[in-house]
Amino acid sequence: MDIPRIYNITESAHRIHNPFTPDKFATLGAALRLESGARVLDLGSGSGEMLCTWARDHGVVGTGIDMSQLFTEQAKLRAEELGVVRQVKFIHGDAAGYVSDEKVDVAACVGATWIAGGVAGTIELLVRSLRTGGIILIGEPYWRQLPPTEDIAKGCLANSISDFLVLPEFISSFGHLGYDVVEMVLSDQDGWDRYEAAKWLTMRRWLEANPDDEFATDVRAKLTSEPERYAAYTREYLGWGVFALMPRRCVGAAA
Repeated sequence: MDIPRIYNITESAHRIHNPFTPDKFATLGAALRLESGARVLDLGSGSGEMLCTWARDHGVVGTGIDMSQLFTEQAKLRAEELGVVRQVKFIHGDAAGYVSDEKVDVAACVGATWIAGGVAGTIELLVRSLRTGGIILIGEPYWRQLPPTEDIAKGCLANSISDFLVLPEFISSFGHLGYDVVEMVLSDQDGWDRYEAAKWLTMRRWLEANPDDEFATDVRAKLTSEPERYAAYTREYLGWGVFALMPRRCVGAAA
């Protein structure tokens, strides 16, 4: 079980596998008013930066699940580096359908809502692990400005304009699902730069070290095209943020 190889290559040097920066995760942790001992579940936890830094800074405990064996091992190393191995654990596995044995204070899926078929399905999955009064975190793209053509949307690696909503409509969509938006922290273009541009040096170094790899042609093509595509499309049109939600009805996971 693993994610497509291209991601293990391009993001192998990333600590954060989305357009957030460390200060954004720090802002989010403070905004949620996390208390020591709060239990966090992170589906699609990547290299564990959110869980590990929150364990260090706020004393949370929790579990992360990710399909990438490389990222999971990096998360375990990060926990050791920050001295939080007794507070967090990381599981290499499929987060789709994962429900915590013990109800959690924060149930998160930050940038991996494909695990349950999209935002609505992921919220339904997360709420099954959530204690009454807990918070759901969803990390997802939205349109900073609506692309004028379908070709521009595809340049942002969307299938179509309808894949995402502009921010006010996206926020409104949570209400239609029965959830209050109680906090949000949005990425900025610097966050996008750190996420996307950092891949380019990683790809170049990988090509230098693996010139005869059968995947080298694909990586070379991606390195050639990505800087211009990103600057022309994603950087200008696509936003990204983490949205904190609470059910409008006071229900537990079983309701």
